[in-house]
Amino acid sequence: MRNWNFLGFLYLAFILRMEALKFHKNYQHTERISGSAGDVLEDNPVGRLKVFVYELPSKYNKKTVQRDSRCLNHMFAAEIYMHRFLLSSLVRTLNPEEADWFYTPVYTTCEYLTPHGHPLPFNSPRMMRSALQLIASSWPYWNRTQGADHFFIVPHDFGACFHFQEEKAIERGILPLLQRATLVQTFGQRNHVCLKDGSITIPPYAPPQKIQSHLIPPDTPRSIFVYFRGLFYDDRNDPEGGYYARGARAAVWENFKDNPFFDISTDHPTTYYEDMQRAIFCLCPLGWAPWSPRLVEAVVFGCIPVIIADDIVLPFADAIPWEDIGLFVAEKDVPYLDNILTSVPPKEILRKQRLLANPSMKQAMLFLQPSQPGDAFHQILNGLARKLPHHHKTIYRDNDVLNWTAGPVGDLKPW
Repeated sequence: MRNWNFLGFLYLAFILRMEALKFHKNYQHTERISGSAGDVLEDNPVGRLKVFVYELPSKYNKKTVQRDSRCLNHMFAAEIYMHRFLLSSLVRTLNPEEADWFYTPVYTTCEYLTPHGHPLPFNSPRMMRSALQLIASSWPYWNRTQGADHFFIVPHDFGACFHFQEEKAIERGILPLLQRATLVQTFGQRNHVCLKDGSITIPPYAPPQKIQSHLIPPDTPRSIFVYFRGLFYDDRNDPEGGYYARGARAAVWENFKDNPFFDISTDHPTTYYEDMQRAIFCLCPLGWAPWSPRLVEAVVFGCIPVIIADDIVLPFADAIPWEDIGLFVAEKDVPYLDNILTSVPPKEILRKQRLLANPSMKQAMLFLQPSQPGDAFHQILNGLARKLPHHHKTIYRDNDVLNWTAGPVGDLKPW
């Protein structure tokens, strides 16, 4: 039976190859989605909103990067590049009286990095609170709205809960002073205390120059059916097993480690990016959080993302047609992945591949330098523009003042 399945895959690969060649030969335009997602993907935020950028002492931002340049490359670096982008963006205004939104550039993920370059946001609440006290005492705009027309980039694992461990993050909750602000955060999980209503969910940062340096010819045959590289068990943090990825990754390994359709391993080869461009399906399972940079890489490399995370909130979900470009598999159905993926009709695979070939899909997932229309920077601005105008009752509260002493006692220490 396994040999017959493998021959079936070879036949599928042949059909897809012939159709792909036909598509490239007759190529005139990439397929796109009509309707809300496809329409807003290419929105232009210029002229639709104005953003005032607070000028803070460099200890809140630039000096942290000078101290450790690794901050520029980890998956939470969007806070740095968003600041740089806004300083030269056409939506920036130097007149705060005409601003729709106010932005406070605080690099909370760069404050302390582990030897592996991952941020430990232990002091981030104090750093953010210090910045808020500064803007509240130096400008009138925070006080008049209690922060409701302010937005913050908080791309930690658990956003403005400011902790890398979920249990501790849930215990902390979102920093109380940010309760009325709009949070732009990488973390996206439904019904979670660390995901604020009205947040804008963004993709993790993936270095665009590195990705673009590994591009191979788009007509390269996709000879790998299913591809995944990463942990299946986290023995260091979950020695008894079962908790990491809610068992979904372990189920992938136990069920498909010997399946010829599945190219899966814990190894991370130097050809990782090239291999994704040769694969039809790329597994994007949850880990400790429901998302990872694999989602960005899969979209950019035209590999159909197989999203295994029941409660994920996807980045720019009002702009990117995830249902059309990806495939969703429930965590409980992981043992049936082989049947699920081999049952996808070739026409549907080709349609998803054509949609992924649309440059607008790829650009929306990347923080390009220099910025380009439709990239992740612009998708954030589009999300902010769609939240305008601010509702008067939400903005101006005379008798409802935020409690500056709320939260853990340790957060009150000076930063």
